[in-house]
Amino acid sequence: MEANTIDIIKTSGKTVKFSLNKLRASLKRTGADSQTITEIINKVRDELYHGISTNEIYNRAYALLKRKKSYLASKYKLKKAIYELGPTGFPFERFVSSILTYSGYRTEVGKILQGQCVTHEIDIVAHKNNETTIVECKFHNEEGLNCNVKIPLYINSRYKDVQAHWNRNSKNTSVLTKGWVVTNTRFTEDAIQYGNCTDLYLLSWDYPKDDGLKDRIDRLGLYPITVSTLLTKREKQFLLSRDVVLCRELIDDVFYLDHLGISEIRKEKITNEIKMLCKNQNHE
Repeated sequence: MEANTIDIIKTSGKTVKFSLNKLRASLKRTGADSQTITEIINKVRDELYHGISTNEIYNRAYALLKRKKSYLASKYKLKKAIYELGPTGFPFERFVSSILTYSGYRTEVGKILQGQCVTHEIDIVAHKNNETTIVECKFHNEEGLNCNVKIPLYINSRYKDVQAHWNRNSKNTSVLTKGWVVTNTRFTEDAIQYGNCTDLYLLSWDYPKDDGLKDRIDRLGLYPITVSTLLTKREKQFLLSRDVVLCRELIDDVFYLDHLGISEIRKEKITNEIKMLCKNQNHE
């Protein structure tokens, strides 16, 4: 049976044909060498059957990668790791704020801003080159939940209200020029069309093409601590509760691992995994 004739079931419940190219591309993104990729693809292909879920395929490939090198498995689980930032959206806001900081913005999280009509609680206010951007984050902790057109419609009206007041206020030294909506899932076509039409910037898992959330994270090496294959769920929750959201924050603040009572041997393994994840990355 040819692999590309196999029907697989996506998280949304939709049935699609299995794509070897998609699996190859997702493995390639981890930085795995071609021999490792070929070995994993061959093993996964041998275990395919009609009606297999994308989750099962992912779990198999993840387990095989983890056996090779844990930091490659960490990169592979990036999408799932973002969901693990939940159940509240706040760690995701901190995470997006960190991505903006490493891209040269000065950020503030959870600000109350006055609009022309009412006040608004804004997830992130970002400043760069005398321009200000307001960013709203839409976090889903379940796969298959996309952002429809209602989200950018609502956020654009808030942005316009804040912008009208901000740019008339002589105390503000910057100009409010942009509104963003960031989600860890995807936007519907209507949502993207509306964003383009109103000049509202939309950032999702894979949009804009080649500059989505996953691309920025890989490019900057800004992996959330939830990607770690060596930290337990309890340890990750402890770190998130202390506002440690990025792996690279642990490189400088190893004392958090001491608070958790992690042994020296395990601490060294965790630190090595994180260093492998974050190395060879350039800031924008």
